[in-house]
Amino acid sequence: MAVVSEPVVRIRSGPFVPLLVVSLLSGVGYALAFPFLSLFLVKELGASPFATGAFLLSGALSSLVVSTLIGRLSDARAVRRNIMVTASVAGGVGYGLFAVLRNYWLLLAVSIALLSVASALMPQLFAYARQVLERSSSTRAPLAISTLRTMMSVSWVGGPPLAALLIDVSGFTGLFGSAAVICLLGAGVTAFLLPEPGLVESPRGKLDKTGPRREIIFAAMAFTMLQGATSVGVTAMPLYITDVLHGSTSDAGLVLGLCAALEIPLMLGFGALGMRIDLRKLVLTGGAVALAYYTVMLMTSATWQVMAAQLLHATVISAVMGVGISYFQDIAPDRPGYATTLYTNTMKLSGMLAGPLLALSAFFGYRSAYAIGLTMSVVGLVFLLAARRR
Repeated sequence: MAVVSEPVVRIRSGPFVPLLVVSLLSGVGYALAFPFLSLFLVKELGASPFATGAFLLSGALSSLVVSTLIGRLSDARAVRRNIMVTASVAGGVGYGLFAVLRNYWLLLAVSIALLSVASALMPQLFAYARQVLERSSSTRAPLAISTLRTMMSVSWVGGPPLAALLIDVSGFTGLFGSAAVICLLGAGVTAFLLPEPGLVESPRGKLDKTGPRREIIFAAMAFTMLQGATSVGVTAMPLYITDVLHGSTSDAGLVLGLCAALEIPLMLGFGALGMRIDLRKLVLTGGAVALAYYTVMLMTSATWQVMAAQLLHATVISAVMGVGISYFQDIAPDRPGYATTLYTNTMKLSGMLAGPLLALSAFFGYRSAYAIGLTMSVVGLVFLLAARRR
């Protein structure tokens, strides 16, 4: 019997290059504004620790709800490109208001009404990319999605140092004004994307609206745990290096920047592997490496050891957060907006867990943050194993 080889379809550069630009711009805008938001609330608005925590929690919760609703809407109607433009404009207007307003309650309203809409850009961007790739019959979706995700890592390599420079030169007005301009540039690029190719049909011929399946529920719980471990570890890193290892603040910055730089080639590598290896196996590999990373961190006694361990950490982030987007999209291929939004919501939930868990680690000593990370990684790995498709 003759064997007909399947042609290799290349990713068309037409829609993909603008998507790379939008991903980079949105990542830079977020990397400029978010790391210094708590400092802005305390220094510029005089917010108390409770008010600062309430502001950040309210923004995260509203983003979670709004992005989920938008994700369901985008799977029901061919409006994904319009949603991306709207989200970029909302981010531009929101950060523009942050540049000029200095009233806590007004800015809280801006955060809930506008920045929550802006949070829908990232999941819609990846869902749009997946849909375009599927319509072009491309077999390189994992590599393409990982490449888009790599732009986020690139933005975090240079974003926070640039934000610190902007604050020194022009204050928070310059910081949020710059973030607003970048978001509006992203909206302009998004507007030139090709129209959405239409709704994705499920194998049953219609969208599956029966709710999340067993495997995606366990996958969501697994990613919340694994990314929560990362959030706790990254948040505790400056305190761990300065208070426990007696290093400097610049040492902490170097460690975090080194990890972000290592993520770039690793994400591309895992994306390439995703075209040949089952995505679930790659994510499981990331979870297993997480156990090794947190075990090593519990035994570190010098800053150079922490730096060496960042190769393990970058592997975890690349396998879990880079490949994870494609993994979720594969679980629910008929609902790319819902699946990608669910993935990004696990990131938001993990961020919410980081604050209380960091406070707990402060009570026991900041080394305990990595014991917490190890425990969460074990739980996440168990959930991943339970997420196996029957």
